[in-house]
Amino acid sequence: MSDLQLGAVEARFADLIWEREPISSADLVKLCEEAFSWKKSTTYTVLKRLCDKGIFKNEKGTVTAILSREEFYARQSERFVAEQFQGSLPAFLAAFTSRKQLSPEEVSLLRRMIEDYEEG
Repeated sequence: MSDLQLGAVEARFADLIWEREPISSADLVKLCEEAFSWKKSTTYTVLKRLCDKGIFKNEKGTVTAILSREEFYARQSERFVAEQFQGSLPAFLAAFTSRKQLSPEEVSLLRRMIEDYEEG
């Protein structure tokens, strides 16, 4: 699970699986033919790549997630903050808010998240 990067097409493919899992590999092939105009071999190639990354598994013709969508994006976010901001969430938030104003609702949500965190 070291390479948790997804390209745009891989992300769309992953979303198809997350939205429908468990899904048979045959149904996934049909879905990808409709959604992306892919051949069976393309679907299996991309699926294998994401299975090798540890995101999905294909056992006995049934595709399921090893990582949920939320877990995947949480890990990706943690990696981004670690690599770009030396692991400092405050540094990330400072950079983010230097160009984008937070809405009152977003500020309130962040406060609640911090309070929940402090309460354990």
